[in-house]
Amino acid sequence: MIYTVTFNPAIDYIIRLDNFETGKINRVTYEQVLGGGKGINVSIVLGNLGHKSTALGFLAGFTGEEIKRQLRTFNAADDFVQLDEGFSRINVKAKADVETEINGQGPKISDAKRDELFAKLAKLGEGDTLVLSGSIPNTLPDDMYERTLEPLQNKGIRIVVDAEKGLLLKVLKFRPWLIKPNNHELGDMFGVKLKTNEEIVEYAKKLQEKGARNVLISMAGDGAILLTEDGKDYFSPAPKGKLVNSIGAGDSMVAGFIAGYNESNGDYLKAFHMGLATGSASAFSENLATRPEVEALLKTLE
Repeated sequence: MIYTVTFNPAIDYIIRLDNFETGKINRVTYEQVLGGGKGINVSIVLGNLGHKSTALGFLAGFTGEEIKRQLRTFNAADDFVQLDEGFSRINVKAKADVETEINGQGPKISDAKRDELFAKLAKLGEGDTLVLSGSIPNTLPDDMYERTLEPLQNKGIRIVVDAEKGLLLKVLKFRPWLIKPNNHELGDMFGVKLKTNEEIVEYAKKLQEKGARNVLISMAGDGAILLTEDGKDYFSPAPKGKLVNSIGAGDSMVAGFIAGYNESNGDYLKAFHMGLATGSASAFSENLATRPEVEALLKTLE
């Protein structure tokens, strides 16, 4: 079974405007309300691709109920810890001549509720996949990723981590099965600016030396690179298409990689192509990738 964890889920209120001016009334030309958070995006895309998953994390209030409702429409199960106070955050993503985001804070999470999540995760075992991604709300400890993964060691669980550099570097000691930084994040981890694919491969190998088994580096319109645990590295340019919406593209790549790996009985090259096609399909659409969109792009890669 595939499980995703989102510590700080959200409702994303996405709007488009011809232009945006502060201090004035602005009229939107397009609006949409989507359940958000990196792990939630992964679960939604997995559902679109025909793979069941269970979404875990913390939810509260009316926004939490909407997140659950949307997940179920995408064939994703949920087993969230329900918080007693507050509401799951609302993020506003305004797209005009530039993109502006206003992210909510989220509800308070007690130690007891945190332990309730750990108890759910303790039931995972051999053959399960756990996707840990996204930010940590300020009501949880900074080492929440480490506290989550430490008890799960040596249980045969495939761990996937997609997080900013401070969180990611601290969990490499747990030998995650897959990590997915982008090329800019990879360079930032080592204080360098990476200009060539060869440099990207060189520094991705350093993450493997620190414990990562497979490293998937997204490079937006320039494609992606995969370094596998059996010593191979692959590069593919991105499929051709018009960028419509970058939100969720990285999460979609993670979902596509997992789906491709499972469908091909562990073929990393096919997983890589599936991941790149799925991430691109989301980037070329107002919504997250669907199976027909992914398969159309997959033909151009293979």
